[in-house]
Amino acid sequence: MIKRTALIAVVGRPNVGKSTLVNAMVGEKVSIVTPKPQTTRNRIFGVAERGETQLVFADTPGFHKARTKLGDYMVKVVEESVEDDVDAVCLVVEPKASIGPQEAGLIAKIKATKAPAVLVINKIDTVEKPELLPVIALYAKEHDWASVVPISARRSQGLDILFDELEKFAKEDQQLFPEDMITDQTTRQMCAEIIREKLLLNLQSEVPHGTAVEITVFNEREDGVTDITATIYCEKESHKGIIIGKNGEKLKAVGESARRDMEKLLDSRVYLNTWVKVKENWRDSGANLKTFGYTE
Repeated sequence: MIKRTALIAVVGRPNVGKSTLVNAMVGEKVSIVTPKPQTTRNRIFGVAERGETQLVFADTPGFHKARTKLGDYMVKVVEESVEDDVDAVCLVVEPKASIGPQEAGLIAKIKATKAPAVLVINKIDTVEKPELLPVIALYAKEHDWASVVPISARRSQGLDILFDELEKFAKEDQQLFPEDMITDQTTRQMCAEIIREKLLLNLQSEVPHGTAVEITVFNEREDGVTDITATIYCEKESHKGIIIGKNGEKLKAVGESARRDMEKLLDSRVYLNTWVKVKENWRDSGANLKTFGYTE
């Protein structure tokens, strides 16, 4: 029975491994992961339970300099995640002895809210241990961290220590999510995110960042097959051709890869139908952002 809970905001610049960390802590894939920046667009909650404690992690977009209304929305999500009544903040950084403008901005936000903060140094599997000392020393000058925890989210190193540190912020309170729930996302949302992940992995340059995915049909049939129709939106006619590829091969590869992940998620056979449409400059349209779920 859950007796104590903690809400933890996980923040950092793009590509530091926030989503990989949240997935590792939850023990299930609740956030899509790619090597490309700005993969996460919304705040996604992942739920982990440890004995009588429930830890709720708020995975957030990478903190960056916005160039579109979608970017403005993503930055606002990060800022509000720190400003909300969270029990603690995890600032995730790489093992580099330098503090960029994104980290500096986030540290300023953390100081302003006075929320207890844990410095999480990720990707320690990429450096030798002595290289961590100047990183720790540099960040220690900038803020009085509740603790500093070096980890490798990809290899699940140091996660038990991080769990121990974060449990200290748990309060005796009602659990935030039911015990069988690992994320606040609906199944439709997760399927849309799976397709967007495959677009990011299969497409180059700016094209995948200008895509949005809408699930228009989600029908669970009596024969155990789930029919899913998804519309992929892009910003330019030329991008549509790139997404589809020669003889439809690129779109087919995206669809097949997405379908396999959907079948694991849904534990059923999936019939996936995909379409590609153009919505010019949708990332700078408030109405379109709202349609695609990027709302307050």
